[in-house]
Amino acid sequence: MNEFQDSAGYRVAVLVPCFNEEKTIGKVVGDFRKAFPDAGIYVYNNQSTDRTAEIATAAGATVRDETHPGKGNVVRRMFADIESDIYVLVDGDDTYHAPSAPEMVRKLIAERLDMVVGTRLSDYSANAFRLGHRFGNDLLTGFLGMLFGRNCTDILSGYRVFSRRFVKSFPAVSKGFETESELTVHALELRMPIGELTTPYQTRPENSVSKLRTYRDGMRILFMILVMFKEERPLTFFSLVFGFLSVLSLALAYPVLITYLQTGLVPRFPTAILSTGIMILAFLSLTCGFILDTVTRGRRELKRLIYLSIPAVGE
Repeated sequence: MNEFQDSAGYRVAVLVPCFNEEKTIGKVVGDFRKAFPDAGIYVYNNQSTDRTAEIATAAGATVRDETHPGKGNVVRRMFADIESDIYVLVDGDDTYHAPSAPEMVRKLIAERLDMVVGTRLSDYSANAFRLGHRFGNDLLTGFLGMLFGRNCTDILSGYRVFSRRFVKSFPAVSKGFETESELTVHALELRMPIGELTTPYQTRPENSVSKLRTYRDGMRILFMILVMFKEERPLTFFSLVFGFLSVLSLALAYPVLITYLQTGLVPRFPTAILSTGIMILAFLSLTCGFILDTVTRGRRELKRLIYLSIPAVGE
């Protein structure tokens, strides 16, 4: 049990996932110690091959190891291990603004929210975003908003504050950088009260290397969004599949039907069989959508009950 408490009487835990951040982790721990003098600061070392763990320990953080590679795996372990009232999640690369964290916490408490996201897109240093990162962020953010019906400003931000009820109801299935998208979808699907706060975003210090791989991780995030759309909105997803297969089937059947009406013959018999098979698949897809929608409703209700079983901030 974490015994640290902030000045408002809430226990605050600062969670820092790290992989080879020896250049920055000491400053990150120091800055958040200034922001939260009484908080527990936990650095989770994810198979680092440098002095990350040693420097974090010397700076006063509690260092723990997570052997499964990937930020999603680290977040899952942190959320499972740490007991607190309020959680501050931040990367260990010294790009996020530590003095903004208390304001984010105050917003969470005052407005009784479950998640506050530190958005980076209107206050950032020159070259803070690598080539293509800002465009990819906007693209993925817009795509997620289109699928889940609510626009968020910065779904890929790694700077977030959570309530206990959010953390302890979060299933955490992703393995890598997709975890930010999963956090957002969890909040949207349970209709949690969430907010955003503009925070400064700065360039990585010299000789500090980003672990994000633009195209590979971008495609993984996009795939994760599609998977979550299938899992959380199965009726819509499989209805779209039904529509595509139906149109394809009718397009193949049209010339066969015209020939039959004109001659009474079906000379392209294989095409007719293919068209029939595709239409059967279309209706099977629609049936799957109805069945999985019922299952998903049950899962969502269960997650909601778990969420409601934990007192809200301020209770």
